[in-house]
Amino acid sequence: MASDHAEWWRGCVIYQIYPRSFQDTTADGSGDLRGITSRLAHVASLGADAVWLSPFFKSPMVDMGYDVSDYTAVDPMFGTSEDFDAVVAEAHRLGLKVIIDQVLSHSSDRHEWFVESRASRDNPKADWYVWADPKPDGTAPNNWLSVFGGPAWEWDAIRRQYYMHNFLASQPDLNFHNPEVQDALLETVRFWLERGVDGFRLDTVNYYVHDRWLRNNPPLASSVAGTNTETNPYLYQEHLFDKTQPENLAFLKRFRALLDEYEGRAAVGEVGDEARSLQTLAAYTGGGDKLDMCYTFDLLGPQFSAAHVRGCVEAFESAVSDGWVCWAFSNHDVVRHVTRWTRPGGDPERMAKFSIALLSCLRGSICLYQGEELGLEEAELAFEDLRDPYGIRFWPGFKGRDGCRTPMVWEKGANNAGFSIGRPWLPIPESHRARAVDIQNGEEKSVLASYRAMLALRKRHAALVQGSIRFLDAESDVLAFIRDGGGEKLLCVFNFAEEPANWPLPQGIDVAETIDLGAGAALQEKILSLPPLGCFLGRAG
Repeated sequence: MASDHAEWWRGCVIYQIYPRSFQDTTADGSGDLRGITSRLAHVASLGADAVWLSPFFKSPMVDMGYDVSDYTAVDPMFGTSEDFDAVVAEAHRLGLKVIIDQVLSHSSDRHEWFVESRASRDNPKADWYVWADPKPDGTAPNNWLSVFGGPAWEWDAIRRQYYMHNFLASQPDLNFHNPEVQDALLETVRFWLERGVDGFRLDTVNYYVHDRWLRNNPPLASSVAGTNTETNPYLYQEHLFDKTQPENLAFLKRFRALLDEYEGRAAVGEVGDEARSLQTLAAYTGGGDKLDMCYTFDLLGPQFSAAHVRGCVEAFESAVSDGWVCWAFSNHDVVRHVTRWTRPGGDPERMAKFSIALLSCLRGSICLYQGEELGLEEAELAFEDLRDPYGIRFWPGFKGRDGCRTPMVWEKGANNAGFSIGRPWLPIPESHRARAVDIQNGEEKSVLASYRAMLALRKRHAALVQGSIRFLDAESDVLAFIRDGGGEKLLCVFNFAEEPANWPLPQGIDVAETIDLGAGAALQEKILSLPPLGCFLGRAG
């Protein structure tokens, strides 16, 4: 169970629920809040401390709810406000905290604020969004690009100005330089605090503030050299001015001050910053007056090696003196890690078990994405099945995010694997059925059993929850480190290779007791033998 102390978030395990794909109770093919309530016992059985709910607010759903048209209303496709209250009540009964997504950087173009803002240049909300005049030749104010393709500016024929959108044209950016905008957004946050939520996940938290002078972004050095091979042109720029502005810190302090009016509330930010993620994370979590923790995309990419993981963790540890990190291997925006990291001819199930062992041993809080506890791989979808505007825009060079958003599989033999009796909004792969919860429940060697065992082990050892981390030198593709805290030292060793590895214990390191992970590692005469994708945990003497 999640602790009730003020820093319950430090070292906690968060389980991300994508509401549209979790459980449908209305036969419309889309998940809903009542479905979430009915399945929270599964989350609790894993040993999670909190659930993070992706957006369920009123929305035209052009970007699957990340285009909010009313920040304080539940979209009818998910249910009612009373249904949300039932989620909170059941979660708290099970000892789970509730974290909800806050999409504050932009709204839907159907939000009443934007409808009023675009109506004229002199109405009370005229300055609530980022508006700018065209250049004399009619082109956009600067060279900023949208993450979802094309310019970050859309012409509006009513105001005869451009408005800024970091994402879809139907997701206009709010103007955080206007204090009234900040006040209004904070009031929507207060609304959910009063409704009993325990924390917030801040979507694109470093996109809130833009450069007042709308200066052009410079190109990346690789772009100038002609060596940039990214599919998305957004990644050809160095994003100095369209996001991660220093004024953002002042708003985050206001956000923190609001949370501090309520006991034990937490905030985790999503930092999307290709070149400066660690510096941003340090700034946003340091000092105790902004966010509690952030996560970056450092371990959400294709890189899978001991050196990469060590580099990411050590870089964070050196850059962030008093902040906290939340590590994740999968979420609703990236290819599932079992697919990203399993090498050709490799065993996805073994990769899934290796990954949860590694994630459980890293210093920081951890976030799991629904379905990874079953070892689900990325779904291969046909173009005509796609719903993600990002994937549709860049197909086939980039297939989008729908492959990780397919519905949960609860019962192998049930209609649509127990997700819905209606036609699911995304197809359910037959290969996922074989990994359904009812198949893996009670199977001692299943991926689901490994998740439960590792999360239980993590809770039993204070060193893994909040202890320090110190890396040890290792050859080949072996990662070794010491976790120290709560009166114990634990030696953690992981073999990332597809071949066996031998690792001699360094001088001064002894193992007083081996903690069995069922991973086939063996220690003999101070030589640790690790099978492919093998891991070892022991008390260090």
